[in-house]
Amino acid sequence: MTPPLITLTTDFGSADPFVGAMKGVIASILPEAHIHDISHQVAPFDVLDGALVVAAASRYWPARTIHVVVVDPGVGTARRPLLASAGGQYFIAPDNGVLSLVFDREPEFRAWHITADHYFLHPVSRTFHGRDIFAPSAAWLARNWQPESFGPEIANAERLPLPQLEISGQAIRGAVLRADRFGNLLLNLRPEDAPQLAPAARFRLRIGSAEITRLVAAFGEAPEGEPCLIEGSSGFFEIAVNRSSAARATGAGPGAPFTLDIL
Repeated sequence: MTPPLITLTTDFGSADPFVGAMKGVIASILPEAHIHDISHQVAPFDVLDGALVVAAASRYWPARTIHVVVVDPGVGTARRPLLASAGGQYFIAPDNGVLSLVFDREPEFRAWHITADHYFLHPVSRTFHGRDIFAPSAAWLARNWQPESFGPEIANAERLPLPQLEISGQAIRGAVLRADRFGNLLLNLRPEDAPQLAPAARFRLRIGSAEITRLVAAFGEAPEGEPCLIEGSSGFFEIAVNRSSAARATGAGPGAPFTLDIL
C-alpha cells in the first residue's frame, strides 16, 4: 500500500522549531507517512499569500494527498479548524479563507468543522494549533480516512474577499496579489479576462512608477532591465524583469493598483 502523503504550507519560515514540531507529531502518530514541504515562506500573517501558494501547488499532487496549511493570524480565537475534501485531495487549515482559491477551482468541495478533540494533542496551546490540532488531525485522517469523524459538515466555510477587476470598455483596473522571491508581481488578471492581449497587441499598463507596453512569452525574451507583462505558470498575468526584480523596478508590491489600457 502506498504510504500516505502529507504536505505542509506555513508562514513559519525555517529558523524556528515550529515546522519540526509539526513533523514530529505526524511521525509519532503515523511513522510511515511521507511528509513534504510546499513552502514555509508564505508572507507572515498573509492569508491571501498562503491561499495563492497552496492553490498553485496542490493541483500537482496525487489523489488522497493531505495538505496542511497553517497561515493563522487568528490562532486561539473563535475561528474554526477546518477539514476539506476537494478535487480528490484533503486540506486541513484554519477556516479563515486560506483555502478560497482551492474552493474556487473545485466547487464540489466538502468541508467539516474539526471538533473531535480526541484527535488533538493535549493540552492544546492557544498559540500553536499547527502542532496541537492540524498536524495530529492530518495524521489521524491518514490512518482512518473518515473525514466525517472529525466533526459536523458545514456549508459556510470562510472565503476571502479577493481583489476584483474593474473592466470598462478597453480599460482594466486591478491589483497585485503577491510578489514571489524573484520580485515577479502576480496580478489578479487572467488571460480570459483580457482576450485582446496577444504578443502583437498594443497596450499600456501603469503600475507604481512604471509604464509597461511589452508582452513576452518567456522571461528571456524581455530586454534586461525592462518591466514586461508575461502569462505566468499559475494562470495569472505577471509583471517581470529579466534577471531582476519587477517589484524593485516598479516600486510596487502586494495590493498595489494597476491600470491596463488596450490601445
